[in-house]
Amino acid sequence: MIECMNRLPIEKRTQIVSCFAEGNSLRSTSRMVDVSLVTVLKFLRDIGPVCSAYQDRTLKNLPCKRIQVDEIWSFVGAKDKNIPLDEMGKGRGSVWTWVALDADTKLVPSWLISDRSADAASVLMHDLTSRLRSRVQLTTDGHKAYLTAVEEAFGSDVDYSQVVKLYGEAPEMGTRYSPGECIGCKKERVIGNPDPMHVSTSYVERQNLSMRMGMRRFTRLTNAFSKKLENHMHAVAIYFMHYNFAKIHQTLRITPAMAASVTDHVWRLEEIVGLLEEVEPNGKPRGPYKKRN
Repeated sequence: MIECMNRLPIEKRTQIVSCFAEGNSLRSTSRMVDVSLVTVLKFLRDIGPVCSAYQDRTLKNLPCKRIQVDEIWSFVGAKDKNIPLDEMGKGRGSVWTWVALDADTKLVPSWLISDRSADAASVLMHDLTSRLRSRVQLTTDGHKAYLTAVEEAFGSDVDYSQVVKLYGEAPEMGTRYSPGECIGCKKERVIGNPDPMHVSTSYVERQNLSMRMGMRRFTRLTNAFSKKLENHMHAVAIYFMHYNFAKIHQTLRITPAMAASVTDHVWRLEEIVGLLEEVEPNGKPRGPYKKRN
């Protein structure tokens, strides 16, 4: 698999990653880079798992202090109401991307693509706590699945609050994406002693907007939605690889990975592509990673 993609010139591979980073669809990427759609799909399936595995190994022992968590909805193949009964539960329908974000460095240390169940919340929280160096202040929305998940993963070693949004009645002539007006928020302390000044999910909600703008398959009311769950997962892994390591944050003036002391420089797209050369054809690391200049 990796050997096949190595035949594609690095310039082309870099251009494909650049297109992904700018939110282009697979077909538009194929047209702009002047390669076949099959080649773009192969590259997506090659680079996606590598980006996911690299971040899984690297984002450890993080010095995060304030974490915000939220979920963003999308769907694969078709919306739930359009899926035949015999295809339910086979990687089609609604999928939720759970995102944990460090409010200080803007790093995304952990994410999960799953349903919106308590089991999914538990998986995310256990993964998150395994990546943190010390006690953190954690804020989520009012989703009840977080209550048990946070207690199971962190125990009492966390300062945890929920932000519960209060909505009024939905407008009579509202469209399908017009919920009731938000008339306020209620902050509820759950565990520990969180600082009320930092009980917020604003940063992670802004990250949700960035995801919708940065990945074509998250766009609403189009036919750009993911057709396969695996490709959806690969695209998200590439997005976060670029976001964490290669994209300079406007307010930080450096990348989130630099702010969190995970790396000492802004990654070039060629370096992300170079991760393919640091794994065996079976996807396992070749050995110690080379120092990047």
